[in-house]
Amino acid sequence: MKAAKVLNVVLVLIGATIISLGLNIGLGGMQTLGWQMPRDFITVTNPDVFRVQDNHIRFVGGVWFGVGVLFVLGGLARVRLQTTLVALCLVIAVAGLFRISAMDMDVILSADIVGSLLFELIGFPLLALWIWRS
Repeated sequence: MKAAKVLNVVLVLIGATIISLGLNIGLGGMQTLGWQMPRDFITVTNPDVFRVQDNHIRFVGGVWFGVGVLFVLGGLARVRLQTTLVALCLVIAVAGLFRISAMDMDVILSADIVGSLLFELIGFPLLALWIWRS
């Protein structure tokens, strides 16, 4: 398979994964739809504040869904969306840096986070380079 076709498949797969994550958060809110973890990990102590924050999180899930759609479209029209895809990859890398702002190294370096963090900080910049050079 030619490298360009492999890249297109990778973009569609990444996009589909991001769409799934966006739907999980966008439609499920802070408690998610439970596709990644059980839904009972959170206890609401202030329902009014929770509903507002939950609504904000649903918006962020919708944005993530949109990013996924752009990656899928990029797999279908990579040349036309090349600059957009590179920009999205770099935005994801910057967003990965925001994880560090928690300053909780036990969480950041935990098995639950470190894989995502490495993919964000290393994988997406490498993907941006691959897209740019294609």
